[in-house]
Amino acid sequence: MDNAFFEALNSLGSENGLDTDTLIEKVKSAMLKAARKAYPDSEDRITVEIDPTTKTFEMYLRQDVIDDEPIDENEINIAEARNIDPSIKVGDHIQKRLDINRFGRAAALSAKQSIKGDLRDINRKRILDKFQDKENDCITCTVTQVEKGGAATLMYDKTEIYLFHNEQIPGEDLKEGQSIMVYVTNIANKQKKPIIKISRVRKELVKRMFELEVPEIYDGVVEIKAISREAGARTKIAVWSNDANVDPVSACIGPKHARIDAVVKSLSGEKIDIIPYSENPEEFIARALAPATVESVTIINPEERLCGVLVPANQLSLAIGNRGQNAKLAAKLTGYKIDIKAATPENEALIAEKVEEAKAELAAKAEAEAKAKAEEEAAQQAQAEQDAEQAQDAASWEENWQAQNADAEEDDLLLSDDDTTAAIESAIDAPAETPETTEA
Repeated sequence: MDNAFFEALNSLGSENGLDTDTLIEKVKSAMLKAARKAYPDSEDRITVEIDPTTKTFEMYLRQDVIDDEPIDENEINIAEARNIDPSIKVGDHIQKRLDINRFGRAAALSAKQSIKGDLRDINRKRILDKFQDKENDCITCTVTQVEKGGAATLMYDKTEIYLFHNEQIPGEDLKEGQSIMVYVTNIANKQKKPIIKISRVRKELVKRMFELEVPEIYDGVVEIKAISREAGARTKIAVWSNDANVDPVSACIGPKHARIDAVVKSLSGEKIDIIPYSENPEEFIARALAPATVESVTIINPEERLCGVLVPANQLSLAIGNRGQNAKLAAKLTGYKIDIKAATPENEALIAEKVEEAKAELAAKAEAEAKAKAEEEAAQQAQAEQDAEQAQDAASWEENWQAQNADAEEDDLLLSDDDTTAAIESAIDAPAETPETTEA
């Protein structure tokens, strides 16, 4: 066997991240399967020896030495055997070197398919082991290839993964050799060929970046309560501190903006607003509309989570944002539908009118629900009374039926006084029996 085989073996191991010993065992197993097809009567007599040090690859068939004519390839005549080993005796065994070319195209193809199947299983397990604990987490990859207007090929720990165009940050220009962070959304097709799905547009990516950059978040002192994002443009994050001595916003910004700047740089300059979270919805909504100044927030309909916001006229466009971006992000962050208007007496009166309308609607809804509940309770009470009445009637019927049966049984067992008197008289008046006589 020439060096080409072992060079191919080393290349195959490098491509699949496998050590040579593991790959050699797989090749041995595949070649044994192919050899056993070529020698179906010699299944347990074939051995494969592969030594990468000496670069030898041989296959042998164990033959029994006999003094008769061999009946198959598992036997060899003593005379022929002694041409190989003069000291051989009948009953001994000899290892016959096999010609690998004898397997033919079908056997070679079978061996190749077997090796490919083993490699697929090994790769599947290796990928799962590598990425199983990375699901819903961030990883740092290196860009190896960028297709024009399409997917980018990334390398992570000697494994290629693909970042599709719709999962790339809009406007981002990836370069070969660049290190980027991606979010592993999930692992698909785990039972066959695992597919690692990654993203640069998910809001969870930003959340995990801050968890990695801010020790207070990692330790649980500062919490990210809510996050909304328009990838490539702006992200809003609401943070809360469990320690009164720790300012959550300052912790996320870091000394000289170092922490937030690191995240912004990783996101190719995406703007990030850090907002202090509040359990008071009006206050939280006002903060969420930053950098705009808010004069008032009114909860119009708490059930529909609708609110009206008044801002100074010169702050209206800033509060709404380019193409409504700031208002949309604030709505996603707070979970409220936000109606933003300029702070004028007319708009203030309009919001007050909407509040009254909402109150009337809620009151009517509450009244209708109360009425429906009362009707339901009345129906349930009527049904309960009907069920109780039916149960009582059934109990009375059962009681009368048992009483009638008891009287009938007593009549059967006891005779009336008249019956008793008649029976006695009948017994007295009956003629006495006379003994029969026999004539002599």
